Parts: sequence; structure tokens; C-alpha cells
Amino acid sequence: MKSGKVLLIGRPNVGKSTFLNNIIGQKVAITSPKPQTTRFAIRALYQDERGEIIFIDTPGLMRKTEDHLSENINKKTLQAINEEVDLVLYMVDHTRKRDFEEARVLGIVRQIEKPKILVINKIDIQDKSYLAQYKFLEEEDFVGIFEISALKKLHIKPLLDKIFELLPEVDESKKIENINPYPLLNIDSKTFIAELIREKVFLMMGEEIPYTTTTIVDEIIERENGAMYIKARILTNNERYKGMLIGSQGRKIKEIGSYARKEISLATGKKVYLDLTIEVDPHWMEIYI
Repeated sequence: MKSGKVLLIGRPNVGKSTFLNNIIGQKVAITSPKPQTTRFAIRALYQDERGEIIFIDTPGLMRKTEDHLSENINKKTLQAINEEVDLVLYMVDHTRKRDFEEARVLGIVRQIEKPKILVINKIDIQDKSYLAQYKFLEEEDFVGIFEISALKKLHIKPLLDKIFELLPEVDESKKIENINPYPLLNIDSKTFIAELIREKVFLMMGEEIPYTTTTIVDEIIERENGAMYIKARILTNNERYKGMLIGSQGRKIKEIGSYARKEISLATGKKVYLDLTIEVDPHWMEIYI
């Protein structure tokens, strides 16, 4: 039986979380078109008859760290990279120009003394490509190069086959028993639900607001009828943003809450009551990441 840890690394928005969700078969990491969606490493377990893989999805490494949030995200990524792993998936997005940010990530990848696979994502997009700028990577020390579409689930199976080929054999008795119907995750239910709510903020608000917000789940109560009561807060650092998150006559927060409640209900299989409020905390970036 094969077993091991596989590190996902790349720039922000290359598609690492989408890849992980589609490999696992359900959402374990939130996604959005905006950078900084993933703020800490997510570990999720994949199992089949060949063995098991613990995928470690890291936040995208950013070149500029102009605030506490960006700085702490980069720190958490570097901590995950320093964890003992068996294999590295270096993911690039051929629809974006190669730049200094990409060069920095590649520099870090080169220093990891483990087998590495180059994954070129978003091959379903053909009208905009800078693939020629990434041709030099073919000369790097990769044990495999794969072109995939994480979103469309294209060519995922050959990549998964290669991962299992490269992972070490382990004693069958050491296999992780996943008796829970949900994937094995390194985050608790409060954090997972908070992430689902934050995803809705990223998807439904403008360009600036998502980076000034985080979400905190204070309470989860399962009632006698089986329904879940969830008390949660969206924190932002400015009164102006609070007003925008609430919206005219409270429409925006109701919309965010409605979409979040439906997804939480889908993920848990339970009826959900979501008590969602907005608070201003100018220092949340120093405390909650």
C-alpha cells in the first residue's frame, strides 16, 4: 500500500484549492477568483484501493506583503513547506504572465529536496496563454509534467496515477482508518463553517472589501429537532466597509447569510439557522490569522 504527504504550492489563484476539492470529491477548501482566498494550509485525506494521500494545500505565496494579513499568510505557507513531505506539486497558471512572484515561488520549490511534479493548470482556456514563458521549466528537475484543468477535471487521473507511483510503500497496518463519511481535515467545524461564510463574502462583494474581512464562528448548537444553530460574525476594519457589508436595508448581509446557510446545510445534511452579524475591529489582521 502507498501512503504519503503531497504539498501543493504555487502563486495565488493558480487553482490549488479547486484541484484539491475535485480530487477529494467535495469542498474542503474555499475558492474564489480573488487572491488571498486561502489563508492557511488545508490538509485533506484522499483514499482509494492503492493507498492514501494527505494533500497539503498552501496559501499562494505573494511577492508583496504590505499588511499583517499578507505577511502572516506567507509565514503560514512557509511553515507548511518546511513540513516533512514525500512529494511536491508545483502548480502554474499558463493564462498569467510569468513575473517576479512566480520567480520567488520557483526559487522556493528548487530548495525543497523532494521529488517534484510540474502541474500546468487551466489548459481548458486556450484564448489566453503564456505557455511559451513557462517552457524553460521543462529543463528543471521535475519527475513529471502534466497539463490539467482542475476546474473541468481534465487529465486528473494520469496525475493521480503518477503521485501514487512516486509515494513510498507502507505497512498495511499503518493505514489511516477514515470511518468518518467526510474527508479527514485538519480544521474543526467552527473553522470550516467560518471559511464557507468568508467564501461568500469574497464571491459577493467588490474588489477591496474581502481583504478587510474575516469570519468567526462563536457558537454551534445542535437542537433537539436535529437543526443546527450557528452564531457567527464577519469582522472588518472600517465602519465604511461595515455599511457596505450590511447593504441598503440589510439586503447584502441577508444575501451573504442566505447563500452561506444553504451551503452549510448541504455540507452537513442538516437544517441550519445562521445568526450572522457584522463588527468593526481595526486590529483583526493582527489577531485572527
